[in-house]
Order: sequence, then C-alpha cells, then structure tokens
Amino acid sequence: MTGDAGAKSRYSIQPGDILQIEVLEDKSLNRNALVLPDGTISFPVVGTVRASGRSVDAVRANLTAGLASNFATTPNVYVSVAQLGERRGAAAPATISIYAMGEVAKPGMFEAEPGITLLQALASVGGFSKFAAVKRVQLRRADPKTGIEQIYLFNYKGGGIAGSTPLRDGDVIAVPERKLFE
Repeated sequence: MTGDAGAKSRYSIQPGDILQIEVLEDKSLNRNALVLPDGTISFPVVGTVRASGRSVDAVRANLTAGLASNFATTPNVYVSVAQLGERRGAAAPATISIYAMGEVAKPGMFEAEPGITLLQALASVGGFSKFAAVKRVQLRRADPKTGIEQIYLFNYKGGGIAGSTPLRDGDVIAVPERKLFE
C-alpha cells in the first residue's frame, strides 16, 4: 500500500471520532456513528461494537459479520472516518500499563496497546493458573479524578462484564484462588 490508502489502514480509531457507515443492500442502515468514550459504537441489528484502538477494516469486518445473518448474501459494508474527534493534550500513549495479580501464569505489570480487551490481557499473561477462581475475576479501575476504585466482576464462564471490555492505563486484573469445591 502506498500513500493515503496505507495511512487509512494504519489509522487507529479513537473515542470522539465519527464513523460513516454505509450498507449498500439497505440504505436505511446508513448513518454516522460516534465512537463513545468507552471506545464503542452502537449500530442497528448488530448492537455494540468495539471501535477504539482498531482499524476501519476491523470495524467493517465486525459489522459485516454481525449483519450477515439478516441478508441472503454477505452485505457490502463501507466504513470511513467522517470526522476526527478532538484530541486533548499530547498524543495518545503508545502503550498502557496493565497489572495482573493472583492466579495467572505470569503475574506482574505489562505494557499493552490501547484498546486491549480483558480477555486479550488475560491471554498476554499466559491465562489462568490451575487454581484460578475463573468465576470471580476482578477488574479494578481507579477513577483518575477522585482516585476511588471501582471493582467490576468478570465470570470467564459467562456473566458480569464482557471479556471484550477495553482496558485503561493502570487497570488491575485480580484473579483470586478458587475455594475447595468451586
């Protein structure tokens, strides 16, 4: 790829960006979608799609897959960045710091690209140990303004927050040891 096409495929979508989405087979689905602060967009039929930290092509692939069951043939979906969101301060960090503790294969701090999800982070630390309480995983996140910590529960077997939840700089993943008959 050269020039403008190469730059577009490397662009990482950010919160505040506005995506123009077109579905050739159903014009009623055409719209602009704002990337929310949590990094997601909402689209009819498909629901919530993670966009922040991903390329336009990756979002297009998710939307196409989500719409496919509603069409006789695979729909032609086009996604472009219609407007860049306002960037505050310096450029976004190249990496974020994530901490994993407890019953994971490699506990400790690691650097990751912005947009990494909870499940991707767990995979990055080698997954769970054999003693992990996979139904009681915690995502601990401190509010940058108040310093108050929020604890979000994640059940690897289903329930709680989604495994596709994007992580933020300073997030802590805590995996407790399972109880005797858990």
